[in-house]
Amino acid sequence: MLRQMLKGKIHRATVTEACIDYEGSVTIDSKLLKAADILPYEKVLIANLNNGSRIESYAIGGAPGSGVVCLNGGAARHGKPGDILIILAFGVFSPGEVRRYRPRVVYVDGKNRIIKKR
Repeated sequence: MLRQMLKGKIHRATVTEACIDYEGSVTIDSKLLKAADILPYEKVLIANLNNGSRIESYAIGGAPGSGVVCLNGGAARHGKPGDILIILAFGVFSPGEVRRYRPRVVYVDGKNRIIKKR
């Protein structure tokens, strides 16, 4: 049996922008994506701690070190600058992989700078 498990997480990211006039997705600082093992165009689940919204979208890499976390297109209706998000990516793993694999979890401060990784 294959299992869907957490692969990467950016914990308590702050929304910096919401851009309704865009095709869709969420733009995330490329340094954060890399640290959380999330690839550009990979599906992500975005949980907004301020309003309880949970949406699926895909990640787009933003300028490295910029701290950008921008909700684009329809996602912009689910949050506003200053909202706190948890961004999650999942993978499908075999029983052997599940035993060995540990998700990458990235903790950020209020400016979306990495403060801790595990």
